[in-house]
Amino acid sequence: MPLSILLPMVGLGIAGIAVLLHLLGLSRRATLADEAAARAAWLREFPGDAPMRVTLCHDRSAALIMTETGRGVVWPMGADTTARYLDGAQITPTRTGLRIDLPDYTAPRIHLALDPNETAEWRNTLEETA
Repeated sequence: MPLSILLPMVGLGIAGIAVLLHLLGLSRRATLADEAAARAAWLREFPGDAPMRVTLCHDRSAALIMTETGRGVVWPMGADTTARYLDGAQITPTRTGLRIDLPDYTAPRIHLALDPNETAEWRNTLEETA
């Protein structure tokens, strides 16, 4: 097949798949319905470390997790969630919430959108447990 036909066909196919996924609602960012959903998201990543305390943010896009082992955060990564321990993390307030710099090349930086009250509460919690 000539490239003049193959390239547009592949391009239209990829664009069609992207549109279809969006129309089916599969491009929506994940949210945590409640504390149980945050616990389940944490346990998918760390099945041997059950959360003792879960703090959801106002828009349910992230959760602060406290376990016997330490503290962590659950946040959306596209249509799914991921979780990391906050060992060695540097917490920096931003205009829209917190930036968490992790010593982890798989998730070096997390930007959490929090309202001003939540920002102060989460920062205090993270600093007192550090």
